[in-house]
Amino acid sequence: MGRKIIAALEVSVDGFIEGPNGEMDWAMMEDEETWRDVFEMLAHIDTFILGRKMYPVYEQYWLAVLTDPGGILPLSGRVASKNEIAYARLADNRQHIVLSSTLDKVAWKTTRIVRDVEDIRKMKQQPGKDMYAVGGATLVSSLMNLGLIDELQILVNPLILGGGKTLFKDVKERHTLELTGAKPLKSGKVSLTYSVQH
Repeated sequence: MGRKIIAALEVSVDGFIEGPNGEMDWAMMEDEETWRDVFEMLAHIDTFILGRKMYPVYEQYWLAVLTDPGGILPLSGRVASKNEIAYARLADNRQHIVLSSTLDKVAWKTTRIVRDVEDIRKMKQQPGKDMYAVGGATLVSSLMNLGLIDELQILVNPLILGGGKTLFKDVKERHTLELTGAKPLKSGKVSLTYSVQH
């Protein structure tokens, strides 16, 4: 079968990954249980996959954590937590793939641009650890539509946003999922893991 592609994302109870104005201040709040799950997943990952829209912000944020761990971070206006510093260091030792037909350069040394999603299908058949579809929603939907996502790890946050960007808005057909894990967290979040049936 080759490697799995795992999409791990946070959503609100009403299924949004961003609020009406693109706000994500509610997601990935400092929570030891959540970080423990993230690091457990990343132990089995050697490649991160991102889309063109998400990658520049992702690169800016995590390179800032690596460059100046005690400095004020872009976007958040705060200092990185110990978990964020650990994540940045781990990510700095993993391959990053950006799926884009328009992006022409990246700054992070571990990143390369891939023009054709079929290249990701080929990578999936090569030896290696699993691959992590970081996001965003357009990328995850594209990979779902092509049958490339094997596992969904959804972290449901205990809030209702009332509008915004839905996680699966661009998915074109029905996908059957098998629940393989469900875990309530002390924070009120619920971690759900689904195997995507192909």
